[in-house]
Amino acid sequence: MTWTFTDDVDVFLDAAGGSLAARPAENTLTLTVTAALRRHGPHAFTEQAPVLGWWRGADGGVAGTLVRTPPHPAVLNGLVPEAVGPLMAALPITGVNADRATAEAVAAHWPGHRVDEEQLLYRLGELIPPSPAPGGRARAATPADRELLLRWLHAFAADIGQPAGHPERAVEERTAEGRLTLWEDGGVPVSMAGVSPRIAGTVRVAPVYTPPEHRGRGYAAAVTAEVSRAAREAGADEVLLFADLANPTSNGVYVRIGYRAVSDRLLISAEGTARPRPLSPG
Repeated sequence: MTWTFTDDVDVFLDAAGGSLAARPAENTLTLTVTAALRRHGPHAFTEQAPVLGWWRGADGGVAGTLVRTPPHPAVLNGLVPEAVGPLMAALPITGVNADRATAEAVAAHWPGHRVDEEQLLYRLGELIPPSPAPGGRARAATPADRELLLRWLHAFAADIGQPAGHPERAVEERTAEGRLTLWEDGGVPVSMAGVSPRIAGTVRVAPVYTPPEHRGRGYAAAVTAEVSRAAREAGADEVLLFADLANPTSNGVYVRIGYRAVSDRLLISAEGTARPRPLSPG
């Protein structure tokens, strides 16, 4: 039983990719992060090289993974309890994004910790169109919407208290690939939703943003329902999204249109460290 670490995403996926793809919903973040590393290289998220790791159990099978792109917290998935202690001994980890049980096991190795965010992973069940439906219609965002999309991505990042990452790259790729959708009312864009690339049969909805002056009218529910419908019709086996449990409005929207809770995750960090930056790839 041992951890193996690398900075080579292909080596990591050769070893752990099958394990990740076997549970694509629970591993959605790791799958999209590693896809971005494959597409854009080791500095897709930061100037520092990534740290990618996997734990093999007594039977030789992969029983847990780690993906860390500093300064973002380490993303942990599927760790068996006996893997946590050796991981903490092997790496100087001060922040993690993990299922609740794993996060609490990590926190036990720190003198103190804080919870930076609680997230809930949702899976689309039967899609329920918003009722009453708001005015307007959906359309694919295009390169002509670039300035609007950049403003909205920066505003979305400010709303959640995180850096915007690489908005120019995100707009270019997502508009070229049809992965950003606008809701328009009276010809005016009023809301936006994006989706990740389809990996292992799954698509994740993110980001969803409505400017403050257009909120409370059902636009976010409508555009989220539209991109969810389109993803499913395009062949996605699972349509997923994360929601911050501290935002009851967005959680309520997703439940009303047919999303059902899968599992919760904690973003935690050791006392005395800076607040980590959650990853938003795709």
